[in-house]
Amino acid sequence: MKFLYFLMVVLGALVPFRHALHMFQQNRYELARYSQWIEVNIEGGARRAAIPTAVILAVAFACVHLDTGMILILCTVLAGVLSVWELLREKRQVYIKPLVVTNRVKRQILVLAILYAAIQLVLLWAYRRLNLWLMLGMCYFGPWILIYPMGWITEPVENAIKRWYVKKTKEILGSYTGLVKIGITGSYGKTSTKNVMQTVLSQQFNSLMTPASYNTPMGITRTIREYLKPIHEVFVCEMGADHVGDITELMRYVEPSIGVVTSIGPQHLQTFKTQENIIHEKMQMIELLPKDGLGILNYDNEFIRNYKINNPVKVVTCAVRWPDADYRAENISFSSSGSSFDIVHGDERAHMETKLLGELNILNILFATAAARYLGVSWAKIQRGVREMKQVEHRLEQKEINGLHFIDDAFNANPTGAAMALSVLSMMPGKRWIVTPGMIELSSRQEELNRAFGAEMKGRVDEVILVGRKQTEPINEGLKLSGFDLAHVRTVDTEKEAFQILWHDAKPQDTILLENDLPDAFNQ
Repeated sequence: MKFLYFLMVVLGALVPFRHALHMFQQNRYELARYSQWIEVNIEGGARRAAIPTAVILAVAFACVHLDTGMILILCTVLAGVLSVWELLREKRQVYIKPLVVTNRVKRQILVLAILYAAIQLVLLWAYRRLNLWLMLGMCYFGPWILIYPMGWITEPVENAIKRWYVKKTKEILGSYTGLVKIGITGSYGKTSTKNVMQTVLSQQFNSLMTPASYNTPMGITRTIREYLKPIHEVFVCEMGADHVGDITELMRYVEPSIGVVTSIGPQHLQTFKTQENIIHEKMQMIELLPKDGLGILNYDNEFIRNYKINNPVKVVTCAVRWPDADYRAENISFSSSGSSFDIVHGDERAHMETKLLGELNILNILFATAAARYLGVSWAKIQRGVREMKQVEHRLEQKEINGLHFIDDAFNANPTGAAMALSVLSMMPGKRWIVTPGMIELSSRQEELNRAFGAEMKGRVDEVILVGRKQTEPINEGLKLSGFDLAHVRTVDTEKEAFQILWHDAKPQDTILLENDLPDAFNQ
């Protein structure tokens, strides 16, 4: 009977373990971020565990006079019933971004299994009535707590694996002596710039870019080991950072000769702590370039414009609004078919047409143009690349769903990008809708910036659907302060409810902006 009970408490922990690992992964395997998430979401976690906890406590008090043998039988049955109930509830759960079972996660599962089994076996070995109830409680609360010792145990192993792969991969990268390496970083716009850069440069070179959001040391390592071949002439590498030292590490790893800083803002302020730390770290992209390299900067960004560079490397500037940039855009217009504008560089002027929308995408094209001209690509090839450019998924991507016109800007909204998305929406025909859960990872400024986001909707949006009652409160405040007609603001708990409203109320001639899509860890 003891062995059967042990199996039941293992089965009962499967769903909580899955949830805990899922949230640990969405918090980038960082215990500090995971702890902050626990603090914010402990109320929701308590609600989820309320029914099984209440059942366990009620049965425990009701059966206080039973002997240990009867308690063992009762706990075994109770563990089985609650386990089945949790599994059935989990089967109905739909996740925005499911748990990805990588090799790292498999190692974490192994350590968690050993820790959990060891604790439960010790409690069972002692075989007291209280221990039997503790074993049952461990099913629900143990997994969330065991993430901490698991993280402490696995971190040295993961760091050693990372160092070994980076060392070996750097040797591989160093063997490609003629390869032009381009690094791209910024608080936002990295992935879009990378895609645009790849499309333009591919008109003349055999070019490889890091796929998706592979912008960490291990993501870049995987790209080089699996995809980089001797035929490649250019390697476009996105470099992400949310801690001090991240860009420095990646620059010393990849050693690009061309570096692009797309933007600097309050993104990841929660982990960087100060705006000054963000500025310093992002600008290491330029500071660590070789003296004979090229730095490409966004001069519409005040933080970048005011930064004093200590590296004598050649720098070219790009801007949509700043009039004195080396590459600038003029005569911009947006429509449902895309954007058109002129690129001006000194005495040269070239007209561009693209399916992409928004000033940020025009900036991305300017960055790519600056790199392409530096590498000797003709204006005709650049124009062709810009014209053939595909929309970037979830970044001001126009699409038709169920006969309705959407602008999908769902990937990790930031204050500048969100403002520009509203600007694009304001130029669209028909009734203008926005569906948004707001912005995250903005630390102490999150409420302020979301409030400003709400205020900016006045005059640009006709119908607002806010997803998540708690995190969208500042947006609601901003809407009220701006004088927005609150009769046209609706707040729902889930994206599913938001789409039900759209299917019922939106018309084919309307335009619907999907602004940001929070992972499950942040969706409140």
